[in-house]
Amino acid sequence: MFGLSIDHIVILLLAGLFILGPERLPEAAQWVAQTLKRVRGFAAGTKAQLEAELGPEYQELRKPLQELQSLRLGNPRAAVTRYLLDDTPPAATPPPAPAPAPVPLRANERPPVDPDAT
Repeated sequence: MFGLSIDHIVILLLAGLFILGPERLPEAAQWVAQTLKRVRGFAAGTKAQLEAELGPEYQELRKPLQELQSLRLGNPRAAVTRYLLDDTPPAATPPPAPAPAPVPLRANERPPVDPDAT
């Protein structure tokens, strides 16, 4: 989930050993494990509640998030393949509105001045 390697875990354990000491390290590790277990339980309960309340719409909401997750996990081959071989055309953006044509000044007329622009 967090992408910790064995090296990172060993460094964290050594830091915990120096900071907490050998007496309190097992208690701290047990507290962290219990807290992670509770957080995972809350997440599973929330997911189940969303699935129950939203029904089939939940899967429609999850699809874009899963695609984003696959991009975040660094699977560029799948992203390029999906982009190149997907049959659905991308949504067309409307062209920008043309700027209004400037009105020419009349004889002896002073151009407008914007005091905030100077």
